[in-house]
Amino acid sequence: MDRLRADAATFLLGALGYPFLEILWRGYTHPTMALAGGLCAVLLYRVNRDLSRGSLGLRLLASCGLVTLTELLFGAVFNLWLGMDVWDYSDLPYQFLGQICLPYALLWGLLSLPVCLFFSRRRKS
Repeated sequence: MDRLRADAATFLLGALGYPFLEILWRGYTHPTMALAGGLCAVLLYRVNRDLSRGSLGLRLLASCGLVTLTELLFGAVFNLWLGMDVWDYSDLPYQFLGQICLPYALLWGLLSLPVCLFFSRRRKS
């Protein structure tokens, strides 16, 4: 039950935080980003739990990959399949299907640093 509670609280934190960051970055968001944010938060929490003995660099790389993969999956479903046009990275360099791109993957890696540090501290307390 404690694990379920931790996952639910973590999901809620991400579901609120991810859209908030997007509003700060581009001025608007989409409701699907709350789902993506919640999922990403749970994945990052688990990465930091399961790789707690690993280096910070390894946890950042795993976090960056998981967020980028989540963005690809959500983009494939909501943008490509359902045609919701939530975002389009086609004009950005090193993009794939207009859903993910290297600049944002690197940005997610950078943004993962405070999240990894937060979850590492949360785990110890």
